[in-house]
Amino acid sequence: MGMPPTVVFVCLHGSAKSLIAAEHCQKLASRRGLDLRATAVGLEPDERIPSPVVDGLLRDGIDVRGRQPHPINREDLAGAKRVVSFGCDVGGMVPPGVAVERWDDIPAVSANFDVARDAIVARVGRLVGAWEGPPA
Repeated sequence: MGMPPTVVFVCLHGSAKSLIAAEHCQKLASRRGLDLRATAVGLEPDERIPSPVVDGLLRDGIDVRGRQPHPINREDLAGAKRVVSFGCDVGGMVPPGVAVERWDDIPAVSANFDVARDAIVARVGRLVGAWEGPPA
């Protein structure tokens, strides 16, 4: 039995947009019974996840306390079926055949967590819905 398909979410610091997206993607996929893995990485990872992100995700029932942002690496990308980036170009790093999306118009998490989270979750919902495919 192999690894489930992976979506890699990438942002500059790996501690806000990509993390929110990965956690909500994983939560939604689990709720829908999909064998899908989501991960968050950063091009220049922060040392820690900012408190407003930790607190906001806790309000959503997601606990990221004690976790640390993860730097992007070739292994993450090699196992990906899709890469979603937030405001950064990862095209040169992504192996051929891996789908890449750019979600550059998401509002800043630091300006308003709820607005940014809602925009991210809406896109994640469409992404997971497309993963499910059309109803049988």
